[in-house]
Amino acid sequence: MACLLETPIRMSVLSEVTASSRHYVDRLFDPDPQKVLQGVIDMKNAVIGNNKQKANLIVLGAVPRLLYLLQQETSSTELKTECAVVLGSLAMGTENNVKSLLDCHIIPALLQGLLSPDLKFIEACLRCLRTIFTSPVTPEELLYTDATVIPHLMALLSRSRYTQEYICQIFSHCCKGPDHQTILFNHGAVQNIAHLLTSVSYKVRMQALKCFSVLAFENPQVSMTLVNVLVDGELLPQIFVKMLQRDKPIEMQLTSAKCLTYMCRAGAIRTDDNCIVLKTLPCLVRMCSKERLLEERVEGAETLAYLIEPDVELQRIASITDHLIAMLADYFKYPSSVSAITDIKRLDHDLKHAHELRQAAFKLYASLGANDEDIRKKVLQNAPDEILVVASSMLCNLLLEFSPSKEPILESGAVELLCGLTQSENPALRVNGIWALMNMAFQAEQKIKADILRSLSTEQLFRLLSDSDLNVLMKTLGLLRNLLSTRPHIDKIMSTHGKQIMQAVTLILEGEHNIEVKEQTLCILANIADGTTAKELIMTNDDILQKIKYYMGHSHVKLQLAAMFCISNLIWNEEEGSQERQDKLRDMGIVDILHKLSQSPDSNLCDKAKTALQQYLA
Repeated sequence: MACLLETPIRMSVLSEVTASSRHYVDRLFDPDPQKVLQGVIDMKNAVIGNNKQKANLIVLGAVPRLLYLLQQETSSTELKTECAVVLGSLAMGTENNVKSLLDCHIIPALLQGLLSPDLKFIEACLRCLRTIFTSPVTPEELLYTDATVIPHLMALLSRSRYTQEYICQIFSHCCKGPDHQTILFNHGAVQNIAHLLTSVSYKVRMQALKCFSVLAFENPQVSMTLVNVLVDGELLPQIFVKMLQRDKPIEMQLTSAKCLTYMCRAGAIRTDDNCIVLKTLPCLVRMCSKERLLEERVEGAETLAYLIEPDVELQRIASITDHLIAMLADYFKYPSSVSAITDIKRLDHDLKHAHELRQAAFKLYASLGANDEDIRKKVLQNAPDEILVVASSMLCNLLLEFSPSKEPILESGAVELLCGLTQSENPALRVNGIWALMNMAFQAEQKIKADILRSLSTEQLFRLLSDSDLNVLMKTLGLLRNLLSTRPHIDKIMSTHGKQIMQAVTLILEGEHNIEVKEQTLCILANIADGTTAKELIMTNDDILQKIKYYMGHSHVKLQLAAMFCISNLIWNEEEGSQERQDKLRDMGIVDILHKLSQSPDSNLCDKAKTALQQYLA
C-alpha cells in the first residue's frame, strides 16, 4: 500500500510548484493593460537567476502569451519592452529553454520588433536575440533567412552603444564560413564596424574586434580590404597592433593577434612584416605562459600553430622565443593535483580543459617541427621524457580513426614529429611513436600512408622490425598491416617498397619470435596476397611459399589460420591468373594439406580449409 501512496504525494508537490508559478501566467491575460504590465514586471523579477522558475513558466505556456503581447499593436511600448526583457531572461536559462523559445518562433517576432521606432524596445529585442543566437542550439542560418535582416541590422549599428555591442556579437557568433562572410561583407560590415574599434565602450570595441576575426578567417577578400581601411587616420593593422600591447586586457590582446594572424595567413600581410614578427608572434607566445588561464593558453597555442604552420622562418623565431618549447611541456601537467576541498571547482575546470590543452600543444609542436629538422630535434630534446611519454600516449588516442581530433593533428604536420619519436633511445617513446603512426594509418587515405612511409624511411622501418623491444616490433607490424590495406594501396606500396618488405617478412618468419609476432607477419602476407599485382611478389618467391606451407602444418592454430588466409587470397578463383596460381600451389602439395585441415577438430580452421577447397572445385 505504501507504494500506492507515493504517486499522489509527488503529484501534490508538482501541483504546488506549478500553482506558485501559474498566477504569473494568469496575470498576462488580465483585461486591464496596467495589471498585465505589472504582471510582466513581477515575472521579470521572479525569473532572475531562477532556472526552476523559468522552466515552470515555459511549461505553463508563458512564452506564446509574451510573444503575442510583444507583437500586438495595441500593446504599449513599455509592455513590449518588458516582454522582450522577460523572454531574454528565459533564454539565459538552459539550452532546453532556448529550444522551447525557438519552437515558439521567437526569432521572427523579435526581428519584427527591430522595425519599431523606439530605441529601448529595439535594444531589448537585440539583447534577447544576442542571447538566443549565442546559444549552441540555435542554427545560425536563422539570421540569414530573410534577406532584409542584415541590411537593417547594419543600419541599427549607429543607434546606440548597446545596438553596436549586441549586433556585433550576433554577427561574430553567426558568421560560420565563406557564405556568411560574403553576405556580411557585401552589406558593408567592414565599413560599418571599423569605426567601432575606437568606441569609448570597451564592450563595443571588443565585439567589433571579434567580428573582424571571424570575417578575416581564411578569407583573402576580406583580409585584403582590412589592410587598407583607415579609422581616424590610422590603418586597421596599426590599430590591431595597439590592441595587442601588454597593457590591454588579455581578451583584447588575443583577439587582435587572431585578426593579424588570419590576415597574414590570407596573404594580406607578409610573414616577415614587423607587425607579425615583432608583435603578433610574441603576443601569442605570451598567451602560452602558465600564468594565463587554461582557455587563453589553448587559444594562444592553436592560433600560434596556425600562424607559423607554413613558414619555416616564423617556426624558427617561435622556437627561440620565451622558452616556448619548454613552456609547452606544462600543457601536459593538467589536471593538477589538489589537496584542499576548496580546489574542487578548479579541478573540475582543469579536467574539462586538459584534453583541449594537450591537443593545442600537439598542434603547436607539429607546426614548430613541420619544416625544419633542427627544430624537430629541439622539440624532442627540450621536453622531458616523462612529458613526451604522456603526450605521445594521448596522441595515440587522438589519432584513432573515429577521433574528431585526427584531421587537425594530421594537417599540423604530426607525421614528422612521430617519426622522430621512433628514433628515441627511450623504448616507451619508440612504442608510442610507432603506435600513433599505426593509428594514423588505419583506414587512411593513400596520401597519408605515403607521407608516413616517406617520413619514416624504409631503413628506419627495418630498424624497428629488428628492435629488441617486443612492443615496438608488434606495433611496427601493426603499422605495416594498416599501410597494406585496400587493394589499390597494397599494390601502390608494394610496387615501390615490395622488395624490402618481403625481405623483412622473411627475416621475421625465420627468426626466433613468439606466436603473436609470427601471426601478425603472416597477416601482413595475407594482405599482400589480397593485392591485384602485389600477390605476384609472393607467387614468384618460392622461399615465402614454402614458409606459408610450413605454417599451414604448424602445431599452433593461430598460425595455421593466418597461413590459410594467405592461401585463400592467392587461389580465389574470381581473380585474374587464379588458375595458374592454383596449379602451382597444387604442385607444392597445398591441396593435400587443405584436405587434411578440413578434418581439423578446430571448427574455424576446418571451415576455412573447406572454403579454400571449393575454389579448386568451382
